[in-house]
Amino acid sequence: MSAQAPGTPNQADRIVWVALRSVHLPLQQAVSDAKVLSGRQPPLAAVSLLFAEIESAQGHSGLGFGYTLRSGGPAQYAHAQELAPLLIGEDPNDIARLWSKLAWAGASVGRSGVAVQAIAALDTALWDLKARRAGLPLAKLLGAQRDAVPCYNTSGGYLQAPIEELIDKAQQALGRGIGGVKIKVGQADQAEDLRRVAALRKRLGEQVPLMVDANQQWDRTTALRMGRALEQYQLEWIEEPLDAHDLAGHAALAAQLDTPIGSGEMLTSAAEVTAYVESGAVDVIMHDAPRIGGITPFLKVASLAESRGLVMAPHFVMEIHLHLAAAYEHQTWVEHFEWLEPLFEERLEIRDGCMRVPTRPGLGLSLSERVASWTVARWECGRRA
Repeated sequence: MSAQAPGTPNQADRIVWVALRSVHLPLQQAVSDAKVLSGRQPPLAAVSLLFAEIESAQGHSGLGFGYTLRSGGPAQYAHAQELAPLLIGEDPNDIARLWSKLAWAGASVGRSGVAVQAIAALDTALWDLKARRAGLPLAKLLGAQRDAVPCYNTSGGYLQAPIEELIDKAQQALGRGIGGVKIKVGQADQAEDLRRVAALRKRLGEQVPLMVDANQQWDRTTALRMGRALEQYQLEWIEEPLDAHDLAGHAALAAQLDTPIGSGEMLTSAAEVTAYVESGAVDVIMHDAPRIGGITPFLKVASLAESRGLVMAPHFVMEIHLHLAAAYEHQTWVEHFEWLEPLFEERLEIRDGCMRVPTRPGLGLSLSERVASWTVARWECGRRA
């Protein structure tokens, strides 16, 4: 392609091809949190993912993905097939306008949940394309505040693991250079929860950042009592102590405890997360780009959270959230899960308690050959350049 002459207008590009892939990735071991022990959900044994690939007439490409746990994967894939053809012929630079176009196309099924989660993979692919075209990591394209983000491990802290296994996995994570550890709580036996936290804090010492996650299993009275009992352990935060939609309860709890309160991962629209930020209901905002519709709505929420000085700790998908966290002005964390690593050729670098932003353009990801064995469906529209 010849170089653009100085002073001449840029020729508009257009999207010519979109491909979707539905992937069912089994975990090496099923895990259980408090929702499982309460009988509300079965153990988590796999992750369903929706991948989107986009190519433009000028030969630029982007890769994006979203996910769901336990159910909803086929619905996301089906709705994405309805939406993807609407991108053909469009300028891939117009990401905000295209998000709105896709959202309006699905307006009859709402502006949250599956309706926007199907958009997330496409939206992320457009951002990846834009950053790749610029030759920049996505974090740099967005305006990075840092080249590395503090990270903490969650995958080793589930409730099916006995205390000694939990401690061993925590020590392994710290040995890999991960900066902190989060464990699950919310069992019916609250004394057991406290014993697990006490044992971990004693073994790891006072300096290691430690978090707990109740996965929405406490009522307001229990959350306050447990929050007060946990104050002595100097936690970074208590996550999802109440039902994800109990905004007033979160606000009251945050006002009564010294330990920061975090939530947002189970909200499925930017509007829902915005309400938490505007009301001061959380100290740590934990929204999830694939769950609220992609990078475009995530950045809108992050901008508002930034204006309020909140800590930001996006949920899961470190492969995407690392870039978004690196572009956030205030304190931020990235959640470490190794679960999705087999899907990609690349690995994220972790050292000195932080996850390093890749120097590769875009998200810095390419699909591994192993993805084919977990692919349950493929679909495409348009024609590759």
